[in-house]
Amino acid sequence: MAQGKSLEGKSIVVTGAGRGIGREIALLCAAEGAKVVVNDPGVAADGSGSNASPAEEVVEEIKKRGGTAVANFETVAEAIPASKIVKTAVDSFGKLDGVVNNAGILRDAIFHRMSIDAFESVIKVHLMGSFYVSHAAARLFREQESGSFVHFTSTSGLVGNFGQANYAAAKLGIVGLSKSIALDMNRFNVRSNCVSPFAWSRLIGTIPTETEAEKARVAKIQQMGPEKIAPIVAFLLSDAAKEVTGQIFAVRMNEIFLMSQSRPLRSVHRGEGWTPQAIAEHGMPALKSSFYKLDRSADVFNWDAV
Repeated sequence: MAQGKSLEGKSIVVTGAGRGIGREIALLCAAEGAKVVVNDPGVAADGSGSNASPAEEVVEEIKKRGGTAVANFETVAEAIPASKIVKTAVDSFGKLDGVVNNAGILRDAIFHRMSIDAFESVIKVHLMGSFYVSHAAARLFREQESGSFVHFTSTSGLVGNFGQANYAAAKLGIVGLSKSIALDMNRFNVRSNCVSPFAWSRLIGTIPTETEAEKARVAKIQQMGPEKIAPIVAFLLSDAAKEVTGQIFAVRMNEIFLMSQSRPLRSVHRGEGWTPQAIAEHGMPALKSSFYKLDRSADVFNWDAV
């Protein structure tokens, strides 16, 4: 591989790398000099079934381009299989330098109709999966005193969306997980960041298109290729990002956003303390002008992508 590539000599795990955003990340990481574990059990969008072909095809594509990669078909949704993804990197390449927690499924439903299984299965893949893979890698990163985690979040959790209580809860949970990893492991030169992608993918393809507004929204998203997400992930995995940790980035076409994190907006105080009646009469009216609206992602990002 040529000199000057940002991930030269590194070993990277990318989960959910058989299709869409994960595939583009794996391809770019390999092009930037990394040896890549392409993890994907090849499940359907709702998590059912399995298929080795997606991961195998990405590995073959990387090899055709002169890179190095191996396929892994384990699920991230259980601790032992997830740990085997990390083991694959060590067994194949002798080390691990970065983890991209990209694997995901969708099981959307309006909240009062959402089944317990639909909630738990999405939490297992997104939130628990990110924990299981990261936890298995953390010991290695601690010992070598280096490493980078990139976790995928979503504006469904950061901002909000209809019919995605399971997905939103998982994705906002991942933000808390990433920040905790960043705090706990900063002393060991281990970084952890989140990326919130705007891009057309198989999962986004499950968005309803019943109204003209929904059809127009999906048409705009279809113009956002998953390849636009990969560069920031490769950057965050590289040594050039050694000062970047605990952050949340959103990427939409050629735009990169640094997203806010929860901080106090406004306060009220009362020397004699509060009663429920005093809160109703004085406290809430004073705070109300700073209330967040029930916005969805499309309400906040309401201009066309650049």
